[in-house]
Order: sequence, then C-alpha cells, then structure tokens
Amino acid sequence: MLASKGAVVSDSRVMMRTLFSPCNISHISVISFGRKSSSKAFSAKMELSITRPDDWHLHLRDGDVLKTVVSHSAHHFGRAIVMPNLKPPITTTAAAVAYREAILKSLPANSDFSPLMTLYLTDTTSPLEIKLARESQVVFGVKLYPAGATTNSQDGVTDLLGKCLPVLQEMVEHNMPLLVHGEVTNPEVDIFDREKVFIEMVLSPLVQKFPRLKVVMEHVTTMDAVKFVESCTEGNVAATVTPQHLVLNRNSLFQGGLQPHNYCLPVLKREIHRQALVSAVTSGSKRFFLGTDSAPHDRRKKECSCGCAGIYNAPVALSAYAKVFEQANALDKLEAFTSFNGPDFYGLPRNNSKIKLSKTPWKVPESFSYASGDIVPMFAGEMLDWLPSPL
Repeated sequence: MLASKGAVVSDSRVMMRTLFSPCNISHISVISFGRKSSSKAFSAKMELSITRPDDWHLHLRDGDVLKTVVSHSAHHFGRAIVMPNLKPPITTTAAAVAYREAILKSLPANSDFSPLMTLYLTDTTSPLEIKLARESQVVFGVKLYPAGATTNSQDGVTDLLGKCLPVLQEMVEHNMPLLVHGEVTNPEVDIFDREKVFIEMVLSPLVQKFPRLKVVMEHVTTMDAVKFVESCTEGNVAATVTPQHLVLNRNSLFQGGLQPHNYCLPVLKREIHRQALVSAVTSGSKRFFLGTDSAPHDRRKKECSCGCAGIYNAPVALSAYAKVFEQANALDKLEAFTSFNGPDFYGLPRNNSKIKLSKTPWKVPESFSYASGDIVPMFAGEMLDWLPSPL
C-alpha cells in the first residue's frame, strides 16, 4: 500500500495519484515529500520493498573471474541457476558438485547466496546421470546448447530428438527442467531468425512429444517466442527474459560505431520484439520470470577483432528491470516477475528475506578489475534511477 512518512498535503496526494494510478502497488512507500522552495513542486523519493529475487540464468565462470563477479549476484539475489558452459563443461553430477563448492568458497563472508547447479547436455549424456543429478539435491536443470550456438557450446547437442530421447524421458520421470538456448545453428538461417526457426523446427516438436517435460526457454528475444510460450496451455513451458533484451534493440549494436559491449547471443532484435517482451513481462503472466544471462568477459575479449558474445549485467540488472516496469506503469507486477514466478515454476519455496529498491540515482562503475584484466558492465559509467540494497 502507499504511505508517506510525515504529513502529506493535498498537493502530494494528487502527485501520488498521478504517479501510480491505476496500479495498486502493495510494496511501495513514499519515504519523503518536501518543498525545495515555495515556488517549486513537491518531489517524491520512492522505495520498493520486495521479496528477495532469484536469477534463473547466470554465468559465473571460474577462477579469478568467478571470485570477482559472484559477489555482485550474491548481493542482490537469493539463488541463481548457474550455467554449465565452462571449459571443460559441467557434464556430470560430480563436476556440478565440485563447481558448487568452488562458488561457495568464492562468496563473501556470511553470504547466504545459494547456487543452483545445472548439467550440460551432450549427445552422449546418459539417463543414469539424470537420476544421479536429481538425487544430488544440488542440480536443478539440464542445459541444452545447440552445438555452436554461443560461448563454449562446441560440445552441445547436434540432434536433440534423434540422440537425446532416453535422457529426455528420464528428465520427465524426475521432473527435471530442460533449459533451452533456443537458436538453430544452421549458417543458412539469418541470425535474426534463428530463434523463430528453432521454435518451429525443434521446440514445438519437443513439446508435442514430451508434454510433461518442464521447459524453460531462456533469454527469449522475439514476439514469436512470447506467442509460443503463451500458447503452451499445459503450464510446463516458461521463459526467462534478460534486462538487455528489455531495454535495448539491435540499433544499440551500431549507434555511434560498433558497440561490442552490447553484443550478446541471442543477438538483440528489432524494436517490435523488444516491445513484445516488455508487454509480456509486465502483463502479470506467471510464465515469464527473471533471468539475467549475465555473462562476464574480459574487456580484451570483447574489444577485439572477434569479440565474445555476452553482457555483464549482474550489478545493474535489478535497476534495469525496475525502470522497465516503472515506465510501463507496472511496478505492482515487478515482485512477481523477479521473486515469485521463477521459484513457483521450479517447485521451490519463495525467499523469506526482502530487498529494497530506492529511487536514488547512482553511477555504474566503468569497470571491475580482477587479476588478469577488467570486466566492463552494462551501462558502464552511466547514471541509473533505481538503487537495490538488502533489508
């Protein structure tokens, strides 16, 4: 509910109605109102208290990069689905357990951040590995990378329905979600159409063959993906949406010259697709939830003749999501997207703790240094409107 600290005169009530109507925002407190002078309008400082979010798609890497970036996610999120595309990839439960231990050792002191591990699906993954993964109680999904689709995907699947049927059936039996990088890799398919073609050629047949298989279509980028997710009436198909695909379109790759730090896969799409994603996440649908796809790369691997795909957004993701929902007059739906829909789909409890989002301008660091170089974050050096902090 809306509340003010201190007396609120009629002018400020009008302002509040203007800012928030017709939304019913249950977790916003207007923490201060005041006149700068008798001739100036009232200013409002907003504060949102929401259930601590989770990140359902996160790259933490390993080594020095892991030690540098994990604290940024742990500061904001309670849990995260951690991607397995390391070198070598995390293809076994034993490797997932070991990687989890490395993450826990890299966390700041007294952190309660919980990494939720995943397996990297290959043409030779065995059904027994799925059983072991479920019994481990630390593996929560299996990641499908079509071979060659993105960073470290060379060991990925070459023929999902031809070579992975026994594994998929075992996943159904153990209620293990399949997390999908939804792009075909056929070089004859235009890069901007690869998600749409993947839906037609792979995902639709998969869902028809395994209607009880839980599928997360990760980092959706198109109107086609939104329509597909909404069309799956059984409730076993959902999607994560990144901050970059909500706030940037493909012009952002080229404005003012080539912008390597805006290059990610799936690549940014047309403005009509960005608008479709915004409409989907702010609609209140339970099928869409937060997944940053935060992907750190050393600056030298981004700013080079063959730059890596990936945007490092962990420090700014919540600020970006809040801005998107604010601009859509849907701040009342932000908490469900960030904190409820994901755990509900995965069958996990919602977090008990809270975080605060304050309408307080703050400047994003230009970079984050580590032993071998530095990592440039999304919105480097820019001012953002919403500042997240633990409660």
